[in-house]
Amino acid sequence: MMNRRTHTPLLLLAACLVLLAQACSRQADGGALPSGGQAAYYWRTDLHLDSTERAFISRHHISRLYCRFFDVVSDSDDGSNPHPNATITFSDTLPKGLELVPTVYITENCMHQRHDSLAARVVQRVMQMCRTNGISGVSELQLDCDYTARSLQVYYDFLSEARRQAAQQGLALSVTIRLHQLQMKAPPADYGVLMLYNTGDPRRFRERNPVLDERDVQPYVRHLGSYPLPLSAAYPVYRWVRQVEGVRVEHTVSADVILRVKQMVEQQRPELSRHIIIYHIDEENINRYTPETYEAIFHH
Repeated sequence: MMNRRTHTPLLLLAACLVLLAQACSRQADGGALPSGGQAAYYWRTDLHLDSTERAFISRHHISRLYCRFFDVVSDSDDGSNPHPNATITFSDTLPKGLELVPTVYITENCMHQRHDSLAARVVQRVMQMCRTNGISGVSELQLDCDYTARSLQVYYDFLSEARRQAAQQGLALSVTIRLHQLQMKAPPADYGVLMLYNTGDPRRFRERNPVLDERDVQPYVRHLGSYPLPLSAAYPVYRWVRQVEGVRVEHTVSADVILRVKQMVEQQRPELSRHIIIYHIDEENINRYTPETYEAIFHH
């Protein structure tokens, strides 16, 4: 007969294995993702929704608005003295039932060195802005950084602390994932948003659309099936206008390209259909595509 001393460690081992299996299952089926619904990014410096934007939110049942609160920037390549920039103002109230997700963009050079208190300061500033502006019902913080191999470890350590700080406020932590970052180890977050925009090299604009081109997505699709972080997907509906060698260049993405990329990634990662985000909401972008196109983006 097994004695108590032997039995207890085995019970603990069995319990750990069950918890591990449950965690893996949640990860595989996207259990940490928001529970359905459509979403949009809001990337302007003043929160104000006009009648077109409000009608769009209602028509397409937008339930979440990922709203850029501020950027964290550094004026030097070594990332010293990171500080907030371009902080949003709130001159409008949100439609009833629309959840706001504070989003903070961090420039990559800020992660070229460690800043022990930065994570706490970012979370505290977000919470203070919510209190000051009467924003309630916040359940998540999103951090956005185009990290590279050089900045990965510093950024992941920063994320670990930010996740701990956010959890103390009752918030989940999500992060953006760019295509090239799928080749790296997954960051410490509750889920990631796969950015299916800004996929190409702007210098090659004569050959490919730098906003979104299937040929730039294809090489990374093979990483989707095994990527260990739950993922949602974000698609571009914006126009990019810039001056290149004295010529005005405009980049927009056709509905057909967006839908083909959507089909491509969802074949490898069906969970990507569960929570769709568009980047970004404003009247001009809304009018760029038909309501039927938006329905196709948001739904199967």
